[in-house]
Amino acid sequence: MSLVLDPAAQDLLFREARTANTFTDEPVTEEQVQAIYDLVKYGPTAFNQTPLRITLVRSAEARERLVQHMAEGNQAKTAAAPLVAILSADNEFHEELPALFPAFPQAKDVFFSERAARENAAGMNAALQAAYFIVGIRAAGLAAGPMTGCDFEGVRKEFLDDDHTPLMVVNIGKPGADAWYPRSPRLEYDQVITTV
Repeated sequence: MSLVLDPAAQDLLFREARTANTFTDEPVTEEQVQAIYDLVKYGPTAFNQTPLRITLVRSAEARERLVQHMAEGNQAKTAAAPLVAILSADNEFHEELPALFPAFPQAKDVFFSERAARENAAGMNAALQAAYFIVGIRAAGLAAGPMTGCDFEGVRKEFLDDDHTPLMVVNIGKPGADAWYPRSPRLEYDQVITTV
């Protein structure tokens, strides 16, 4: 084996993991979300940036507000999921850099004094963190249903502010009946990897 990670863990995180479209009604607890975050917060980002922000949509009232901004094909599953998270990028992440990257506290001003630079960095690094979050959900024995089919501007106005850019909405829970579409193909090694 070329991989050190146990094959069962490889299956849990990647080979057997799927995007869920239905969920049981078993709740996702605050303790589970805390454990997921406490694991995935160690995923690498540039300058140890931590721009990802997670808004948990738990109340029925907030869920109704969110569902109206989802694409039609995503509304029913978002309404029914045990937990829904809005993942966004904090474009003012640089304020935390002196504490998060003490090796070079000047990075805040040297690289991120301009809003456009911050938005670019926040989007890229929050997307990395979003991927870690999805893998963390799988590590907790749960399924994730990440979606970008929504009115992002409506989601931002409803739940966020001008300093936060929504990236995706993620349904979270134990997979329900008929949760999976058939596995879609993946590109092979030689189609992706080039050696120079």
